[in-house]
Amino acid sequence: MKTWNTLKGALLFFILVFSMLLLCACSESEEGASGEATNNNGIDQGSNETYQIRLAHVVAEDHPFHLAALEFKEEIEDKSEGRIEIELFPNGQLYGSEREAVEAVQLGNIEMSRVATPVIAGFIPEFSIFNLPFLFDTKEDAHDALDGELGQALTDLLPDIDVVAFGFGENGFRHILNNKKPIEKPEDISGLTLRVIENKMYEDLFNSLGANASPLGFGETYTALQQGVFDGLDSEIAAASTAKFDEVLDYLTLSSHTYTPTITIIGEQYFESLPEDLQEILAESTYNLNKRHREINMEYEEEGLRELEKAMEVNELTEEQREAFKEELQPVFDKYTEIVGEDLIELAENVIE
Repeated sequence: MKTWNTLKGALLFFILVFSMLLLCACSESEEGASGEATNNNGIDQGSNETYQIRLAHVVAEDHPFHLAALEFKEEIEDKSEGRIEIELFPNGQLYGSEREAVEAVQLGNIEMSRVATPVIAGFIPEFSIFNLPFLFDTKEDAHDALDGELGQALTDLLPDIDVVAFGFGENGFRHILNNKKPIEKPEDISGLTLRVIENKMYEDLFNSLGANASPLGFGETYTALQQGVFDGLDSEIAAASTAKFDEVLDYLTLSSHTYTPTITIIGEQYFESLPEDLQEILAESTYNLNKRHREINMEYEEEGLRELEKAMEVNELTEEQREAFKEELQPVFDKYTEIVGEDLIELAENVIE
């Protein structure tokens, strides 16, 4: 009996020791997995999940934004070590109008899009500040405003429509193109049928000068011009050149009547669903995308203008002619100042020397 009790005690001791060793081994295994949570880049390696981002826009593959977007795709896939994959849909492949693209991002049908701020103004009226005629005289002033308090104040409003953004890109100053005559004075606009961006203020701006202005998605504009539905439109140089508007229009007036930034929006719900480290990478890369878009756009404008000059008659408004337009459009400026808000107007004017 004594021998059995001795053996039983030894067996129980062995079982206890074995259990403790097993628990230690499991603990070390978990610590090892935890220790591999980040690599030298600070990227979470605990999850191998891959995130797909579809970025849709309406401009052509040779447009400055798409060229910048190609660099964005490479940058973010490299920084995330393949955990974020970017698929680009240029030239209105998914959505022919920027308004449709915004709505798709809101609904989660796509993750990202690039749109002009006048389109965002249809969702957030304060963004109409950039539609105010002759608000900025130089790009430097516009950039200072966008990169300062004005840009931040507007960006803070975007979660109200379920999107977020980081920084502003640039389409640039808008000019007048048509197939009837050179535009030299406000009266020359009267009677023209013009396509405008999907924003009420642009309709008011040109209708106040006697035009018949109607909104139309960018992807449908070339065909409408070709078919004579419109006499012309207003557009930035890069957009006009890459869209080949010189094939269907004869006159370009460098009026610089409004300045158009762009904004690359991300669905707020999608952004917040990402791991924190990927949120940081996406935010930083999107900011770089917008900065690069500006740089390429500024380079491209000179080349684009040279291309347009080969097929179009080009004239530039003198300072005296610009003043005549500004005076004529002052009622529109005043009307939309009430919508935008005096505080935002003040932030814009603070940067103007």
